[in-house]
Amino acid sequence: MKKILIPVDFSEYSQCAVDYACQLTLAHNDAQELELVHVFTNQSNLYVNREYGTTLKDPQVEVAKAEMEKLKEVIRIKYPQVRCQELFKSGNLYEEVSKVTAEFQYDAVVMGTKGTSGLEALFLGSNTYDVILNTKTPVLGVPKGSDVFKKERIGLLCNFKPAEIEALQQAIQLFGNGFELILIHVNKDDRDIKLIDEQFKSWIAEIITSTGIDDISYTVKSQALYNRAVENISHAINNALIDEQIDIMLVTKSRKSFFRQILGENIVRKLAYQMTIPTLFARVHAKE
Repeated sequence: MKKILIPVDFSEYSQCAVDYACQLTLAHNDAQELELVHVFTNQSNLYVNREYGTTLKDPQVEVAKAEMEKLKEVIRIKYPQVRCQELFKSGNLYEEVSKVTAEFQYDAVVMGTKGTSGLEALFLGSNTYDVILNTKTPVLGVPKGSDVFKKERIGLLCNFKPAEIEALQQAIQLFGNGFELILIHVNKDDRDIKLIDEQFKSWIAEIITSTGIDDISYTVKSQALYNRAVENISHAINNALIDEQIDIMLVTKSRKSFFRQILGENIVRKLAYQMTIPTLFARVHAKE
């Protein structure tokens, strides 16, 4: 059974992620099940005591369980074909998500975001970057307002690395096929565009062979258009997302991926603030 894990705090942001995941599940050819996990990060000892049958009771536990039932009822009404389970954990969010994903190979962890505040302000709190960077499961961030699943055009931040092939394979497993792939490359080093075009030709041929995706185009953004400022690479990426009308962005988490490069250049926060579309941070193992 394929599963998607959704950490929920019963806010509008987590509801958006749930709606998106339900539609994703219904659009997929293979059966997928949702697992809703709520992590008690406060008064965790009281929750543990309750679970072990002591007399101490935390009112937050009963409230959370009631909210979970309401959420499951909404899912039953809006998406009657979607199957979902509930899970309650107590402790640190990052550690609990890591433990859960270590026990089962989920297709993805789907997490709601606050939209204009981007990935830095994922409703789950300050440990979210750790979840994205270190979990062994792909993480799909869904900004507020992106509660309608669309996959007509999927964009991939492209730096011609083997990890990108593996990321695409994970995207196919999660979203299915039948989408147009747009490769987005930022020409940081002002390379000759003819050389980049030639590299794209061979790279696209390799993608077709490895993934079966054959509806592929690419766009190259020159850093020179953004005053050569490292911080403005994020503007180049977001302009490409707008220009190409991307529905979902795909980013690799490998050590030499573009995501890691911009992380090292300290602009990932700026990129995250401007994130307005669902973004999949894929788990990769490819040699670099």
